[in-house]
Amino acid sequence: MKRFLITTLAAILPFVMPAAESLPTSAAEQSNDVFLPIAKYMAAADVESLSAWFAPSLELTMPNTMPSDCSKAQARQILRAFFKSYPPDRFTINHQAGRGTLKYAIGRLESGENHFSVTIFISYKEGKGYQIQQIKIERE
Repeated sequence: MKRFLITTLAAILPFVMPAAESLPTSAAEQSNDVFLPIAKYMAAADVESLSAWFAPSLELTMPNTMPSDCSKAQARQILRAFFKSYPPDRFTINHQAGRGTLKYAIGRLESGENHFSVTIFISYKEGKGYQIQQIKIERE
């Protein structure tokens, strides 16, 4: 259900969300570089720092598994295990988009001979800032 909701929102956002200029100043300022620290933590496999960005519940999709909703603690464990198996040599953000309070980035994670496409969806909530709602990691 959550996956359907995120997919649907991503499709209709350009038509219903306000322009970035109408965001609260703090959100507009943060949105310019919100993916910089996230990319840094992905590249370093720093799950503890990355998890500070997690929403209380998020959707996680890992290679060869179905998407699942999990808590912050569960997501930390799953990502720790992933990075233990695939320590990153490099992580780069190739594309960013979004509108209003919803944003996403598509990146590439390289680990030895293994390459993964990583999609990260975030949303802005007043008083909480940006939070990661979904991480999708797929083998290329």
